[in-house]
Amino acid sequence: MKYYSTNNPSHQVSLSEAVIKGLAPDNGLYMPERIPVLSPELINRMSEMSFREIGYEVISALFSEDLSDHQIQELVDHTLAFDASIVKVEEYVYSLELFHGPTLAFKDFGARFCSKLMSMLDEEKAQKIYVLVATSGDTGSAVANGFLGVDGVEVIILFPRGKVSPLQEKQFTTLGKNITALEVEGVFDDCQTLVKQAFLDEELNQKLLLTSANSINIARWIPQCLYYFYAYSRLPKNGKKVVFSVPSGNFGNIGAGILAARMGLPIDHFVAATNLNKVVPEYLKGAEFLAQPSIQTLSNSMDVGNPSNFPRLKALFGDDESFFREKVKGYFYTDEETVRAIQQVKEQGYILDPHGAVGYLGLKDFMAENPGYVGVFLETAHPGKFKDVVEEALGETLVLPDRLAAFLKGEKKVIPMEKDFERFKAFLKNLG
Repeated sequence: MKYYSTNNPSHQVSLSEAVIKGLAPDNGLYMPERIPVLSPELINRMSEMSFREIGYEVISALFSEDLSDHQIQELVDHTLAFDASIVKVEEYVYSLELFHGPTLAFKDFGARFCSKLMSMLDEEKAQKIYVLVATSGDTGSAVANGFLGVDGVEVIILFPRGKVSPLQEKQFTTLGKNITALEVEGVFDDCQTLVKQAFLDEELNQKLLLTSANSINIARWIPQCLYYFYAYSRLPKNGKKVVFSVPSGNFGNIGAGILAARMGLPIDHFVAATNLNKVVPEYLKGAEFLAQPSIQTLSNSMDVGNPSNFPRLKALFGDDESFFREKVKGYFYTDEETVRAIQQVKEQGYILDPHGAVGYLGLKDFMAENPGYVGVFLETAHPGKFKDVVEEALGETLVLPDRLAAFLKGEKKVIPMEKDFERFKAFLKNLG
C-alpha cells in the first residue's frame, strides 16, 4: 500500500519510507491511500476474540501488502502485551483504561508498535536512526521506554521546562543509554516546531536519518485504533448507539478512533474533549481553525494550541467540514471543572486522572444533550502520574503502583535548550 501526504495527495511513498521519515517533505502527514473496511460479521465475532486476535485481523487488513503474517503476529504480540480494561463507572458510562502498560499511559500501545515496526523495516540498513520527539507529557515516557536499548536508534526528546508533571519527567529523563532529554525554554508547541523544522532542513537530512515517534508518524498513530475495536467488542450496548469521548491534545488518539469507524466499527459519534486549549472545539462549533499559543493547565498532556493531527481528521472525513462537525462534537473545560469532576467521580468509587476527567465531562455533556447512547470515555493515564493534582483534589494520598514509584528513584539528566532552531540544529549536527 502507498501512503500519501495530506498536503499533496499525489506525493505517495512506501510503508517503509512513511515510517522511517515520519513527516512528508512538504510538511504533510502520511495517510494510507485507501482504508480497508472489515465485514460486519467479523466485527460481531470480535466479542469472542482475544485482544491479540482482534489485533491480528485489524493489522492484517491494514498492512498485509507490506508485512508477512509472521511479522504481523510478532508486531501485534509485542504491542498488545498488556490489557485495556472496560470499567463501568455509572449507568451507561464506561471508562476505557489504557494505562496498564509499562509507563501507565495509552501511548505505550503506539510506542511499542512504532519501535518494533521501525526496527523491522530498518533491519537491512546500516545507518543509525535519530528519533525526534516533542512531548507535553506521556509521549516522551512511552517513546523513551519503547525504544530504550534498541540497537541503531538514538532518541532525542524535547519537553517544555516546568510544564510536565515531575513523575512524567522522571520517566524519560532518568533512563540514559540511547535516550537524551532536551529541556526547552518554552511551551509544547515550541518543541513541536523545532522537531518539524528539523525534518524539513535539507542539510540535517543529508547528514542524519531523522524520524519521529510522535503521533505524526503513522506507526505511532495507526495502532491506536486497536483498542477502539477491543472496547467496542466488550461494551454492553443494550441496543443503544455508541459514543466515544476522547481527551484530546494533538488529536492523534481521536483520529485513530475515527480510523476504526472508517474501517467499519459502528461508533455513532465522537466527542473531542479538551481543556482551555480549545482550537478544535471552537472549529467544531463553526469557527475557523486558527492555531493559538498553548495555555498551561492541570491536564498538561493536552496543552497543545496547534494540533498536528488536525489535517488527518479532515482527511478522514474527505475534507467535508459539515460531515466532520456532524460526527464529532467538541467541548472544553477549565481546571476548576476538571477538579470537580475528579471529586464527584471519586464519590462513585472511581479515581480519574485530569485527562480522563476532561473526557468524562465531555461524555456526560454529550449524553445529556443526546439521549439514547451508551458512552465510553478514555482514561489515558494512571492517576498516579498526576499525583500532586489528584491528591490535592481529593485531599488524600495516592498509593503509586510499584513500577511507577520506581521511576522516582532515578536521577534526572537533561540538556537545556532554547527555542532557537539554529541552536537545536547545531546540537543535532554534533551527534553525527
